Amino acid sequence: MLIDFTRQEERVIDSMNGGRGKTVAKMFANASGRVIVSRIEPGASIGLHVQNTGNDINFVASGKGRAVCDGVEEILMPGVCHYCPKGSSHMIENTGDEDLVLYTVVDGI
Repeated sequence: MLIDFTRQEERVIDSMNGGRGKTVAKMFANASGRVIVSRIEPGASIGLHVQNTGNDINFVASGKGRAVCDGVEEILMPGVCHYCPKGSSHMIENTGDEDLVLYTVVDGI
């Protein structure tokens, strides 16, 4: 199946999961999970939350940031992947001066 994100509508989410600033996302969803391309603006964050819907796999395409999963801090940069298993708590924040771009798969919904 091809997912064409150039045809997906952008959604602007303010203070996602209690974080700060704006996250802009394009999402495909079905009964098996979600595939998301998101841009977290400089200084913005996705707030700390429990990952209830499935495993959250975030591949960093560009930008810099940090993630905290179950209290363990991880540095985010292009080419790395942040993995948060279902039932764990995590947050992501943009620590750079350009958008933090993530390709995310949430599986096992």
